[in-house]
Amino acid sequence: MCGIVGVVATSMVNQTIFDALTLLQHRGQDAAGMVTSHNGLLCLRKDNGPVSEVFRTRHMKKLHGNIGIGHARYPTAGTSSSAEAQPFYVNSPYGISLAHNGNLTNTAKLKQEVFESDLRHINTTSDSEVLVNVLAHELHEEGKLVPTPDDIFNALERVYKRIEGGYAVVALITGYGILAFRDPDGIRPLIYGSKETENGTEYMVASESVALDAAGFKIERDIRPGEAMFFDVKHNVHQRQCTEAKAPRPCLFEYVYFARPDTVIDSISVYKARINQGDRLAAKIKREWVDHDIDVVIPIPDTSRTAALQIAQELNIPFREGLVKNRYIGRTFIMPGQTVRKKSVRQKLNPVPFEFKDKNVLLVDDSIVRGTTSKEIIEMAREAGAKKVYLASAAPEVRYPNVYGIDMPAATELIAHERTVDEICELIGADRLIFQDLEDLIEACIDEKHSDVREFDTSVFDGKYITGNIDQEYLNGLANARSDSNKASVEEAANSDLMHPM
Repeated sequence: MCGIVGVVATSMVNQTIFDALTLLQHRGQDAAGMVTSHNGLLCLRKDNGPVSEVFRTRHMKKLHGNIGIGHARYPTAGTSSSAEAQPFYVNSPYGISLAHNGNLTNTAKLKQEVFESDLRHINTTSDSEVLVNVLAHELHEEGKLVPTPDDIFNALERVYKRIEGGYAVVALITGYGILAFRDPDGIRPLIYGSKETENGTEYMVASESVALDAAGFKIERDIRPGEAMFFDVKHNVHQRQCTEAKAPRPCLFEYVYFARPDTVIDSISVYKARINQGDRLAAKIKREWVDHDIDVVIPIPDTSRTAALQIAQELNIPFREGLVKNRYIGRTFIMPGQTVRKKSVRQKLNPVPFEFKDKNVLLVDDSIVRGTTSKEIIEMAREAGAKKVYLASAAPEVRYPNVYGIDMPAATELIAHERTVDEICELIGADRLIFQDLEDLIEACIDEKHSDVREFDTSVFDGKYITGNIDQEYLNGLANARSDSNKASVEEAANSDLMHPM
């Protein structure tokens, strides 16, 4: 999962992109990057680390231009090497820089095609580098010295025929404009807005609406599944449906965990969806645990807070902030490596003993993936004096890996894989464990009044991959790439002198 942004403005865009990436930082903390264009020259800065560390004043001063794109990276099957920080760049044709959120599921085949047929070299393990080369090749096939929007869309129609998976993309075509497009199922989010200025209309494309809101852009709409938009340097907007139009089926996990609560994705309020998740989880507790003895409801910060507050209200039980979060450490779920995740839990959260001592506590989390964090927090609650510790998850059991851009690990590393709720409960050390039902989660996120979304990508919960073409062989390869042990060895190699000679 990553955050992407593109801006076509009437003044310098470096600060606008920086601010947008800061607001999208929750989508990726591994690396950040920005490319701007000025008088046909590109200005690039990217490196490992959060946005505030990658971009210093000395870097910002060199990022000239009224057009640019940015990226906040969260690695899936790749490494944390700075070589994989985005945007990626190819110089032919025109000079193309690309930032990508998601995952291509046919990367191996594409990489072979790019080498054998397109005669292009790929230097990293990133599918985003493969994607920018596929786009560059198809643009080159148009054979135009000065490409028109139609030429760009024609090339992109062929790109859509070659690539598979879930993706949202912004690409800067030097001297011409910014291209933005979204996968045919609308799995990964992408939205655009406009702003009127004295010198003309400005445009922004981003992963989440919050980036547009904060920069003063009026939200126009989400980019549709399979749709491409081109914002040229003269501030004209061009649009084409580049593949078969489908009803959007966004990733359900966006509404559970990844997106900020103040974001709207496909006209669905993430905040409202999380309130609904709390309502439905409370209803399940009332239905299946009539004689509960819960004394207090405590959220596991931050994503679960909205649902937890609603549960407390529906059950008429006190809501308390019993876990204090260290704001200066990243989200444990998206940290690379299980060792880092284990170490970071107690650095990230600290209990308030007064809220736990001699109480039966219901902890509420947005989801349970590996179970490492849950187990640690339950132990912390007991050490703080809790009599009983119950855990409720606003999401169903995560039983299957994600193939569309979320680093949910090999199935064997998912605590719910091939285990019952009772077995999971015992493993994490809870006195009782309650999961949201998938049907309730889907209903919680549907907004019939404002959105035409009626289906979601629910593959992590039910193993149904909406793009098809995902077989066991692919999942086995993904499991090998995403396992913590493999990532550690790849990371070591990526940082060695053999791969990066001085």
